[in-house]
Amino acid sequence: MAHTGRRGHRNRPGEHRKPKTRRPRTRERTRRRTTRRALRREAPSTVALLADERDFAAMRHYASFVFDDHGAYLREMEGLLKALAAQGVHTTVALFDPVAYEEFCADTRLDPDTSTSRTRYTAELAAAGGAVTYEGQPIARLVPRLIGVAEEQATWEYATALLSRAGHRGECRDDTTARVAFDRAGAALRAVVEAAGPGVHHLVCSVPADGTSLVAVLHADAREAGPPKLAEPSGLVFRTVLACGFALRGPGGLVLRTIAADSPETVRGWALNDGWLRPLSEAEVFTAYCTDAETGEPIPPEHGVEYRAGIPLSPPE
Repeated sequence: MAHTGRRGHRNRPGEHRKPKTRRPRTRERTRRRTTRRALRREAPSTVALLADERDFAAMRHYASFVFDDHGAYLREMEGLLKALAAQGVHTTVALFDPVAYEEFCADTRLDPDTSTSRTRYTAELAAAGGAVTYEGQPIARLVPRLIGVAEEQATWEYATALLSRAGHRGECRDDTTARVAFDRAGAALRAVVEAAGPGVHHLVCSVPADGTSLVAVLHADAREAGPPKLAEPSGLVFRTVLACGFALRGPGGLVLRTIAADSPETVRGWALNDGWLRPLSEAEVFTAYCTDAETGEPIPPEHGVEYRAGIPLSPPE
């Protein structure tokens, strides 16, 4: 039986009913949804990730935390990150620390066993820094990077506290207050990179302090004309750790590995001495690199790497 288009009239073969005109209210709802989606892309997001299985296990005693398998949790988080990226939302990922979360809830008098409290803590992480921008990288690559950034943030905070204490307790002379030490660290970093010349430089600064060792790592790209490109915020962390060594007047060292075109890979070193950098001899650099720090046993030198003396650097006036 043919379909009746309206009373008393049958549609002819090939004839279709005229679609109904969309109501103004429907158009308004569609416009609002489109506007909200556009605004959602303007609102950045922060996701706090439990990267470690031990930290994940610590959260399982909260009834409101619904996951019971770390692998499944990571897969769900990766799906969430991909979904946010597909919507055009700028997303950063921070490391969720159960101990710090518990302290945060105690300080703010929040119930830790609620998703709302976890959201509040995540917002605090976003404000404090130490997050990684999600750019579609697999979770297996994101997690190590996230842990590295968290460790870098902790190093910076600890070094900043030590530097502040050194300036206020009178542990350093008048010419090496915390501010001056930080300025000298910046000058020393520039002097090392400029003296090394063109290439890609990998710097490591180690400063013993309060029974532990502060270690900062920095990459500098000096392959093109102009000032070297320093990775930030690693540059800030590096300068703070180096300034700590200058202000505390204790032992410490700086090692530079350089990779340049048409040249062998080289390693140079300096010791922290009296608020500046003393160049190590070639033998000292070789010994430092080819000796196990824990056992004192010799380590074979790296193939294709030349161990050279540190370059003398003029201190700032």
